[in-house]
Amino acid sequence: MIIIKVKKYLLLCLLLIATAKVFAQDCNSDSIVLEALQSECSAMPATYNNKIKILKNGTAKFEDMFAEIAGAKHHVHLDYFNFRNDSIGNALFDLLAAKVQEGVEVRAIFDAFGNSSNNQPLKKKHLKDIRKKGIQIHKFKPARFPYIDDFFNRDHRKIVVIDGRIAYMGGINVADYYIKGLPEIGDWRDIHVRIEGDAVAQLQNMFIKLWNKSTKQNIESRKYVCPVDSAFTGDKTVIIVDRTPNETPKQMRCAYAVAIKEAQKSIKIINPYFLPTRKVKKELKKAIKRGVDVEIMISAKSDIPFTPDGSVYVAHSLMKRGAEVFLFENGFHHSKIMMVDSLFCTVGSANLDSRSLRYDYEVNSFIFDREITGSLIQIFENDKSQSTKLTPEIWKKRSCWKKFIGWFARLLTPFL
Repeated sequence: MIIIKVKKYLLLCLLLIATAKVFAQDCNSDSIVLEALQSECSAMPATYNNKIKILKNGTAKFEDMFAEIAGAKHHVHLDYFNFRNDSIGNALFDLLAAKVQEGVEVRAIFDAFGNSSNNQPLKKKHLKDIRKKGIQIHKFKPARFPYIDDFFNRDHRKIVVIDGRIAYMGGINVADYYIKGLPEIGDWRDIHVRIEGDAVAQLQNMFIKLWNKSTKQNIESRKYVCPVDSAFTGDKTVIIVDRTPNETPKQMRCAYAVAIKEAQKSIKIINPYFLPTRKVKKELKKAIKRGVDVEIMISAKSDIPFTPDGSVYVAHSLMKRGAEVFLFENGFHHSKIMMVDSLFCTVGSANLDSRSLRYDYEVNSFIFDREITGSLIQIFENDKSQSTKLTPEIWKKRSCWKKFIGWFARLLTPFL
């Protein structure tokens, strides 16, 4: 009996030691990535007292955000790639106009190229009506001769800050199709996050900096950055990664590369335009080689012709090295998320293509939390059932034309 008890005790001790080692490795991995994002990529300082809410689709995002805007007391700041002139856009501006009547300051900025590239843009008459209601709204980088720079360095961010205490960011613009989908591609899938805590101040400062640059105004951050209440109890660690052309041009692709480089067990990616830059693709290849389970989900359909075939071509090259690739069939997955080792994740506006990683204004949140990461992993796992796994047999069935288009798109990766 004594020997059996000793054996049980020893087994328990070994189990505790093994668990402690795994926990220590996980914590070490977290700290390595946190340090690397700041030292190698010059990311913003980590904040540790945040609350995070995952908004899994357009309906969840707009319901949550509209409710918070309705309760705004001081200001609402909005930065989007585009606002569509449709029912959700009109409802948003009606709500913002009502808040102006209550004395709330409202500022909105949108990208001129993003506006002109959609089929329901805000035209001059719409902007005139919006401004009449007291909403300050401005285009970022309107088209000007000789138009050389118009295609590059666009504002692709999606940031909303309410009273300096709540922020929203991710991949969702303001458009009906985030709720209703589009006839040609079906449901439009995307993911956003709501943030409370010290990370909000960083997003607020990003908005104000871009606003002042675009409008030539000089509003002061201190009037709009709200210190976190002493009673606030957030426990999520967040690093905001900002890509600003000519200031932090390498930060986003560096952040992705560092996160992939430090992965020990698994990497799960959902991205709509999967045409990664050389550095990111190199780290994915290295991760596969060292035994990390790499899973990539891309859409079989897209709102942009040409890109799905290029994405499949690049993903196929990684599949041949050992990655698992899933083609999402039930609509268009516009989400930009990555989960690493079940420990941390990123959600934001950046696509894994050159436009996002080399040219545009972008923002991602890197969230170091098992619970949040786990909820995104669950989305990934659920969406596998609506996807086709890319296999050598599936690849062989693709037409020669699609393979050629994919190969040709790969050549244009530095510009797409």
